[in-house]
Amino acid sequence: MAEDKQPDEISAEEQALADEWAAALDEAGDAGQDDIDAMLEQSNAEPRMPMEEFNSPARADGDDFDPGDSPNLDVILDIPVTISMEVGNTDITIRNLLQLNQGSVVELDRLAGEPLDVKVNGTLIAHGEVVVVNEKFGIRLTDVISPSERIKKLR
Repeated sequence: MAEDKQPDEISAEEQALADEWAAALDEAGDAGQDDIDAMLEQSNAEPRMPMEEFNSPARADGDDFDPGDSPNLDVILDIPVTISMEVGNTDITIRNLLQLNQGSVVELDRLAGEPLDVKVNGTLIAHGEVVVVNEKFGIRLTDVISPSERIKKLR
């Protein structure tokens, strides 16, 4: 609970805030509830921009972008995300984790040859298989989860 202050203990910041409120109330004059209701009705009567839906079909005709037709995804295209490939996982105790050393084998929950999970920021988006590209590991996507299915998993 806030401490009760004596009038002589009011800080300069609190006094400035009180002065701003007093000026705003003086400026408002004798505006009553009817004036407030009229302002609210006026703001509700103004047409609003419809909410954009990200699952709406993309335009294929190549016309100029019209904000009323589809969402502008350009604003998110440069946001970095983390993509990871998961071979499998398992649960172990901390005791067993601390006993791991070079040469230890950890059994995973996947069978050999099963597809890997491809995750973006921890959300499963596809399955794939390991390939070698220019002496580096890569992944060939074998099954991509549809955007609608990904959205359902988020809920």
